[in-house]
Amino acid sequence: MRVALVTDSTSDLQARAAQMDVEIVPLYVNFQGKVAKDWLEITPQNIFDGVKAGASMPSSSQPSPQDFKEAYGRALQKADHVLSIHISSKLSGTVGSAQLASQEFPGKITVFDSLAASQGIGMMVERAHEMLAQGSKMSQVMVELERIRADNMVRFTLPGLEYLKKNGRIGGAQALLGGLLGIKPILTLKEGRVEVAGRARGEKKALAEMVEAFKVWAAGRKKIRIYYLYNADIHAVDAFKAEVGASGLSVEERSTSEVGGVISTHTGPGVYGFYAYSL
Repeated sequence: MRVALVTDSTSDLQARAAQMDVEIVPLYVNFQGKVAKDWLEITPQNIFDGVKAGASMPSSSQPSPQDFKEAYGRALQKADHVLSIHISSKLSGTVGSAQLASQEFPGKITVFDSLAASQGIGMMVERAHEMLAQGSKMSQVMVELERIRADNMVRFTLPGLEYLKKNGRIGGAQALLGGLLGIKPILTLKEGRVEVAGRARGEKKALAEMVEAFKVWAAGRKKIRIYYLYNADIHAVDAFKAEVGASGLSVEERSTSEVGGVISTHTGPGVYGFYAYSL
């Protein structure tokens, strides 16, 4: 059985999708009176520049079932089945749209909720592609995806709380206090939802805390694949990569990708972090 892979733009696989023959269905960014396709018609920098110039905060929206129906139709022209891997259903309605569209192709579409975002989705798509290319059966691929979904490591941090405040995710007084104290939140995803994993005063302490958390998770694991993410400033993640490289752990760096416009809408500029899983 030939299996085609479909994902969405929050996987941040734009640079590698063609190489793996993966179809990407874009989410949308609503900004400055326009609705733009994530990555195709708007970039994170477009958003940051606009907000800095005084534009209202953007919002995001999921692909429509019709968007997925069209993507599945194209994919099934070259395959017998489609494996569709998407952003956490706790963060977006994208999985729901994909499931609705799949009803138009009975028995032909498998929709997988990654319970992740950005490189977390991307690493699952990449692993599925790798296994399919090696001749693995669909059932084997699904077992592996479920394993990775249940056992992966993610940490990321933000430079400040301005975007969280403007998006209504944190009160103004808390945002001001956090800025004055130089507090950097360290975030993770737990069961598909963003949660606070820690707080650090200053950049160096935030970096050190993330590295230490990674070391604890990595202890005893034989082969680890790590995927770095960032937006606006790649130098921030470079410092983190250097610390991981100096840790002495057996780590295989797979990719470094910029976070797209939809996720950047909620984080603001300067986010960096990683996803990892072990083989």
